[in-house]
Amino acid sequence: MQDGLFDDLPPVPAPEPAARQRPTAGAKPRAAAKPPESRPGVAASAAQLSGIAAQLPPLLRMGCSTWSYPGWEDLVWDGPYDSSVLAKHGLAAYAQHPLLRTVCIDRSFWRPLTVSQYLAYAGQLPEDFRCVVKCPSVVTDALVRAEDGRGRETNPAFLDAQLAVSAFVQPTLEGLGQRLGVLVFQLSPLTWDWLTRPKDLFARLQALLEAVQAQLVDHPEVIVAVEVRDPELLVPAFAQALRAAGATFCLGLHGKMPPIEDQLPLLRSLWPGPLVCRWNLNRRFGPYGYEDAQKAHAPFNAIVSPDPHTRALLARTIAGITGAGQRAYVTVSNDAEGCAPRSIALLAEELLKNDAS
Repeated sequence: MQDGLFDDLPPVPAPEPAARQRPTAGAKPRAAAKPPESRPGVAASAAQLSGIAAQLPPLLRMGCSTWSYPGWEDLVWDGPYDSSVLAKHGLAAYAQHPLLRTVCIDRSFWRPLTVSQYLAYAGQLPEDFRCVVKCPSVVTDALVRAEDGRGRETNPAFLDAQLAVSAFVQPTLEGLGQRLGVLVFQLSPLTWDWLTRPKDLFARLQALLEAVQAQLVDHPEVIVAVEVRDPELLVPAFAQALRAAGATFCLGLHGKMPPIEDQLPLLRSLWPGPLVCRWNLNRRFGPYGYEDAQKAHAPFNAIVSPDPHTRALLARTIAGITGAGQRAYVTVSNDAEGCAPRSIALLAEELLKNDAS
């Protein structure tokens, strides 16, 4: 890896003001959604991005966090579809988009999915497509939470290795097969009790990751990554636990975490290794800003909260890692800039600009 890739990065500039891309005068009104029996197709405009896609590093896979957004009409979808239709049948069209070579299955975080549910996803995907899948929160959250997200009580299954294998690893392997690319263990914000016992925490995490890796002996291509929501965990002992278990650090670009340049040193300490990045939430909305971001960004068809700083440093990181022969998985949420497919297209342009300079 280039020595300068993670060093001497510029400071974070003041956030740019929100800038919504508004429809041009005379734009046609939005058409009514197609009937439920219709099957989504990929937008004709996607073909225009094939040339850009062909120039990107082959080791790079970019994609979105889920896919059931009607606002992506004429960006990803070939027409207006209801979100329920897109959730059930849209993945096949999504996978035809030249820039979208992965997707993050976030749904699995809220409750474990079955083998049949994963099989339904795999049946819509080409052989060369790979999925990023999140471990259920019943394993990765130290608290059992109420519907409003507030912690109710201590979670006795937190970082339970046996449950992680039976409720997550085995179903994903059986259902997705070769289309499984990354298993992400996102640790929700931890209780003070755990934050004050990092040695116990990292030992328990390492034991879980080792149990996961034991299930992947015949699947060495699957990456195991850990994402955190507590900056206090970005310490050498965390990296040591990941390295010992053959896992990597997932860059979690989120309001609860430091900016990308402050997370990169931990990733560098694990070199050589792949890049897994989830660009989740624009920092301008703060650590608890999902609801505000959703309100500001709906219907998710435009860049509303541009973040060129993150985009530029992420492109630089991708170029360095893939240029050294390592794989890179990058997924983007609508909450990052307002429209994940447009953010991915801009990230691709940034990568090509770096190549040309």
